[in-house]
Amino acid sequence: MRLISKILEKEIIVIIGGPGTGKTTIIDNLLSKGYCCYPEVSREIIMEAQKQGIEQLFLEKPLLFSELLLEGRKKQFHNAHKEPHNVVFLDRGIPDVLAYMHYIGDSYPAFFDEACKEHKYSKIFVLPPWEEIYISDDERYENYEQAKLIYGHLVETYQKYGYNLIEVPKGTIENRVNYILDVLK
Repeated sequence: MRLISKILEKEIIVIIGGPGTGKTTIIDNLLSKGYCCYPEVSREIIMEAQKQGIEQLFLEKPLLFSELLLEGRKKQFHNAHKEPHNVVFLDRGIPDVLAYMHYIGDSYPAFFDEACKEHKYSKIFVLPPWEEIYISDDERYENYEQAKLIYGHLVETYQKYGYNLIEVPKGTIENRVNYILDVLK
């Protein structure tokens, strides 16, 4: 009798959505449940720039900001593959960088597009705009209308790279997290 063993592939799961849709709250909840999660890298880049006297790096030097994000997200992707966990969650992915560049109408070098093609994620969960929970803060300068436009660019960009987006329904944090985990079963 032959034994057939199933080799588990690493699942790199990305949670996307416009600003203020609950991505960080979901990531924090998954972390509290023991899942391997990587945070959004843009806040770290923004805070570092602010320490150097650049109030909004994304607005003042969008290409530099986007290059730093691209490198940070590529690093997260590679680190996620090295994790001992079979499932790793990421707060945003590489195509987010291009979606934001499309949003501001800026062009970018070809290596941005190549990075999206070379780094493929297992599943993409998308959080729709949700005005009732939207809050601006020191790192989030967009208003709700801008957040809706960004959401549209995110959906369009991820679909361009062949992703089937799984929309997470609005609801309590527990219901949203359970929905994501149920889809992964």
